[in-house]
Amino acid sequence: MQPPLLPTEALARVLRLARVDGTGVLMVATFFALTSAAMGDFWGAVVWLLVAGAGAVELHGGTLLRDAEPRGLNWLIASQFLLLLVVLGYCTLRLVHFDLAPIREALTDEMRASLREANYGEEDFLRVVYVTTYGVMGGLTLLYKGAVALYFFRRRAAVAAALEAAE
Repeated sequence: MQPPLLPTEALARVLRLARVDGTGVLMVATFFALTSAAMGDFWGAVVWLLVAGAGAVELHGGTLLRDAEPRGLNWLIASQFLLLLVVLGYCTLRLVHFDLAPIREALTDEMRASLREANYGEEDFLRVVYVTTYGVMGGLTLLYKGAVALYFFRRRAAVAAALEAAE
């Protein structure tokens, strides 16, 4: 069993994770927000901008911690739950209001022929793909963002000690 991390090392790891995760979320969400806007998907663009906002909140929390502000950790944890809330809300909304038209257009003639050969209805197939897509998106977000929030939460004491020692 390894000894616990030194507070300064715990702070460094928290800051590194916040920077990498926040920047990644911000970049990916901004790309998809612009893509959604270019395709005329207003609500998709709004959701992706909210996700980008969660990435910005995470970066802000990291900046506060770097400036020796203990409340920065609260911002880091809150950003995880903000992103989680937005993604789970969006997935729930999409599952409640089915719209199979966009993915129906993606089916090629070869896919339709394969579905007929397999004696599998096109509508049933699209419904399974739709539900699976949003279910997996919500589930993975819950696992990943929940784990990151837990990681930040468990480092509270070590981060506070490192910030105190730095004063």
